[in-house]
Amino acid sequence: MSQKPSVLFVCVHNAGRSQMAAAFLTSLSKGAIEVRSAGSQPADKVNPAAVEAMAEVGIDMSAEIPKILTTEAVKDSDVVITMGCGDECPYFPGKRYEDWVLEDPAGKGVESVRPIRDQIKARVEALIASLVPVES
Repeated sequence: MSQKPSVLFVCVHNAGRSQMAAAFLTSLSKGAIEVRSAGSQPADKVNPAAVEAMAEVGIDMSAEIPKILTTEAVKDSDVVITMGCGDECPYFPGKRYEDWVLEDPAGKGVESVRPIRDQIKARVEALIASLVPVES
């Protein structure tokens, strides 16, 4: 039995994009993937518009808290997905890195966050397909 893959989502504030991506991956992978998220400069709280947009699709992020990015979190992850943190993310050889270019939902209302949420969901679904073998 192989160890389940682990994914770390990183953005600057860990309040919007990375939180939504982590929530989608947790929900859609049904425990098949270990999920982490963090920020290089974490905010005080998760973006309320992101929480509302996710609630609309049945995912509750209201208890989530932005977390600081640590070297250990990167070391312990197989895949590191950055979303606008630039060079602030530590690099370790042998990891799979992806940079998802997505609009920052900071300061936007839920109407503007919905398309970002939907883009994240599509990317997370593709990520799951690349990490978890399809059962026949």
